[in-house]
Amino acid sequence: MNELHFAHRVRQHLNRGLHDLSPATAGRLEAARELALEHKRIAVHQSALAIAGSYVHRHFDHLHLKQVLAALALVTGIAFYTYWHADQSIAELEAIDSALLADDLPIGALTDKGFDAWLKSSSVQQSH
Repeated sequence: MNELHFAHRVRQHLNRGLHDLSPATAGRLEAARELALEHKRIAVHQSALAIAGSYVHRHFDHLHLKQVLAALALVTGIAFYTYWHADQSIAELEAIDSALLADDLPIGALTDKGFDAWLKSSSVQQSH
């Protein structure tokens, strides 16, 4: 006999037994059911923080500390690389702007089609 068939037979047996209950017992069972439902309704009302905490606990409970630390190290590494890359491009633009403001450029460089290449090569030479 499988589990579903067994559950069906138990339910049928309990339903047949309802007719044999005294009215006082049926009243007590109904009162106990209502009390249980009232307690269940109260348990549903939770704050958003409690709901978020239970979500995190339920979905991320199986993670180990090493996995969390590895993910945190990865995110930190990406953030530092992004900051370093932005700092490098700002430094490059800074060198180009200072060359333009210092007026160290020959007049022909401003009209030359290779002006951008000259700016980049001159910023590389100044940084060394």
